[in-house]
Amino acid sequence: MPEREFNNESFQTFLSEHKLMGSRCLTCGTLFVPPRPLCSNCFGETMTWVEMGGRAELRAFTVVHIAPSAMIEAGYGRENPYFSGIVKLDEGPSISAQILGADPAHPEQLKIGTPLSAVFVERGEGEESKSFLTFEVQSDQ
Repeated sequence: MPEREFNNESFQTFLSEHKLMGSRCLTCGTLFVPPRPLCSNCFGETMTWVEMGGRAELRAFTVVHIAPSAMIEAGYGRENPYFSGIVKLDEGPSISAQILGADPAHPEQLKIGTPLSAVFVERGEGEESKSFLTFEVQSDQ
C-alpha cells in the first residue's frame, strides 16, 4: 500500500478507491476513523493504516429535513428527507454517516442496534465526482 499521510485528504482518496481506512496507534493500539496522525489516547505519533471490514451497528440516528448544501445538491431536503446516524464499526470506532435502506417517513422502523454495511456512494459528475461513505441496513433484517 502506498505511503499516505494520516489526514482527511488521504481518507477521501481511500473512499474514492472504495476502501474504508483508519489509523491505528502502534504504541497503544487505539484505532481512529477517520484517521489521525496523533493518538489522542497516548499521544503516540507512530500510526499505521488499517482497512475496516465495513460492518457496523447503528448507535444513534435522526431524520434530516433541513439539509446542508451538499445534501441539497444530492437531492435531499424538506420533500426528500434522509437519515443521518452514528454507527459503531465492528472494529470499535464510531463515525457519523448517512443511513440508507430505511424510509425516513417511518423512522420508527429503524432501531438502535440495527446491523449496517458500508456503501460507497458516488455524487457529482466528471471532475466534480466524489465518493461518500454511507451505511445501509443489512438486507437480511
